[in-house]
Amino acid sequence: MKSPASASWKAPLKFRMPTAENLIPIRLDIEVDGQRYKDAFTWNPYDPDSEVVMFAKRTVKDLKLAPGFLPQIVQSIQSQLATFRSYEGQDMYVGDKIIPIKLDLQVNHTVIRDQFLWDLNNFDSDPEEFARTLCKDLGIEDPEVGPAVAFAIREQLYEIAIQNVTSARENRISKKGRRAAEHFTPSKASGAALDLMKLFSFRSSVVRKRKEWDYYKPVFDLLSNEEVDALEAKEERSGR
Repeated sequence: MKSPASASWKAPLKFRMPTAENLIPIRLDIEVDGQRYKDAFTWNPYDPDSEVVMFAKRTVKDLKLAPGFLPQIVQSIQSQLATFRSYEGQDMYVGDKIIPIKLDLQVNHTVIRDQFLWDLNNFDSDPEEFARTLCKDLGIEDPEVGPAVAFAIREQLYEIAIQNVTSARENRISKKGRRAAEHFTPSKASGAALDLMKLFSFRSSVVRKRKEWDYYKPVFDLLSNEEVDALEAKEERSGR
């Protein structure tokens, strides 16, 4: 059986996350009676819908949130799952495409910035394993940083997967009969596709170009309590 990694423009795949596990990113930003709840996590779209309600109940109880948060958490998660499911069964083109992934995160006291290339054709890729390795290499001890890094990667891969569905759809309705590769228009998030497949082994998904090692090497910093408070105050003001 041929691996999805050998897919070409002439053989579209069915929509899914271009990773080993088909987990999708979920973001919540909900305010009820002056109380705000923000969270970001991954979710298995094939879990029963009853899990959403159970998760919302646990969250409201554990964080001592107002009862009004319960239906809003459920609605937000279900809406994002419905969006994902609306693409299922549709064709998406991947081709031999390497795309840039950018990280610019603050998690508690930790700031991390990085940029690297990701192989969209490797359906064995594992953002969570990459995040764990990155944190280990940088000596990051905060256990919340790894999941945040993996989430940021998945969020960008998810957006690109949706763009690939659009690319396949546009190719089908095109009257000019050109190949799908000629119709694909990358967005700001995906950048220009790069023919760098020779740089990857079968299971490898990430590469840093040698000439850019110094420019794109990971940047890791620890903030003081005062710096964290200042950033939180700035975010609160901008969110009003």
